[in-house]
Amino acid sequence: MKELKRVLQDEGYQDARTYIQSGNVVLTAKASPLKHIASLVEKEFGFSPKLMVLEKAAFLQAAEANPYASFQGNTVHFYFCAQEPELDTEKLASLAANGETYQQLGNVFYLHAPHGIGRSKLVANIERCLGVPATGRNLNTVLKLRDMLLG
Repeated sequence: MKELKRVLQDEGYQDARTYIQSGNVVLTAKASPLKHIASLVEKEFGFSPKLMVLEKAAFLQAAEANPYASFQGNTVHFYFCAQEPELDTEKLASLAANGETYQQLGNVFYLHAPHGIGRSKLVANIERCLGVPATGRNLNTVLKLRDMLLG
């Protein structure tokens, strides 16, 4: 991540900041940097990652709208979707177990997994349930990224 930050800064993203080895980058851009950053990663690191860009307002709104904010950060997961999910409600209901509850608000699917996600059948099949590409982050990570955006 330090090398990615350096590459982004060399390309003019002077305020680029990364968070742990999670693939999360906070930066300011005049236009969507998706294609540019994808090209940089391929050129500098030799692979083509799936990237998702969230605007600050959308990210902050998702953090604020969290229906499970009162639960521990490692039990709450946000799945940021490329577009509004097309939920397969039957599949979701059949895979949710061990007290897992969920809610979709716009392009974000929120999951409370009180016993963790390590063995969750729902999480293992999440994109099939959502019907769209998604990337997941737990509440602890979302709160850290929120603080980076606001700080």
